[in-house]
Amino acid sequence: MKEIDKSHGSAWDRGSADAYYGREKDPHKWPLGTYKGTRVDEKDLTPEELNEYHSAYDHQTEFKVW
Repeated sequence: MKEIDKSHGSAWDRGSADAYYGREKDPHKWPLGTYKGTRVDEKDLTPEELNEYHSAYDHQTEFKVW
């Protein structure tokens, strides 16, 4: 089994951040780090990356208190 990439900007990282900040699901990643380089949208993510995004989003347990 492949290890999940949890680096800054990864699909896992973005799913977790989207949930934490109360944003709608919007699967994506930033390969060079969040907001660096070119954003990769859902249509260009691998099935594994989509699973990682959704898993991180769905299992986030801490949320930003506004």
